[in-house]
Amino acid sequence: MGKILTSLFPFSTSKMLKFNLIVAVCENSGIGLKGELPWRLRSELKYFSYTTRRRENPKKQNAVIMGRKTFYCIPENKRPLLGRLNVVLSRTLKASELPTNVLLYPSLEEAMQQLEQSDQIETVWIVGGSAVYKEAMASQRCHRIYLTKIYKDFDCDTFFPAIPLDFVEVIGDPETPQGIQEEEGIRYEYIVLEKMS
Repeated sequence: MGKILTSLFPFSTSKMLKFNLIVAVCENSGIGLKGELPWRLRSELKYFSYTTRRRENPKKQNAVIMGRKTFYCIPENKRPLLGRLNVVLSRTLKASELPTNVLLYPSLEEAMQQLEQSDQIETVWIVGGSAVYKEAMASQRCHRIYLTKIYKDFDCDTFFPAIPLDFVEVIGDPETPQGIQEEEGIRYEYIVLEKMS
């Protein structure tokens, strides 16, 4: 699998590649129900798409890393996520079971080590699920969490892990909409947290 990535991207000797998490969480820490989002917030989905695609260098691209279940929870007509390099983490899937333009690695660290070899990746985003989020927040590679805080309880069967105490809120991030948002009677807020250690 590493050979596929190396053939796609030229070698780079850059420093350790970091990543960001992006997630929407309701008041009971829920993030999903039966493989789907428990809410329908179009503006929030647009924010996810814009944020994970946003880059300073148009010659580079961003990568999104997700677990197997998260990948298959994406509607089939939107899978893989367009305009981003999709990376799936699984120890049971075979590369032949995924689209040819999706990379497969058995672990988050192995995926990051391979992406690190590229000089064409600008930002790496962790997009789920719960176990991947937990591992990512504990990693030295973790830079920020882009958290959409939904001020309502929803019935969920998948939950976001507790955020470690070494994350602090970034006030006034210029790329993040400020203040309480509202759609379909649901109030929510975009918050950015940065890992301090």
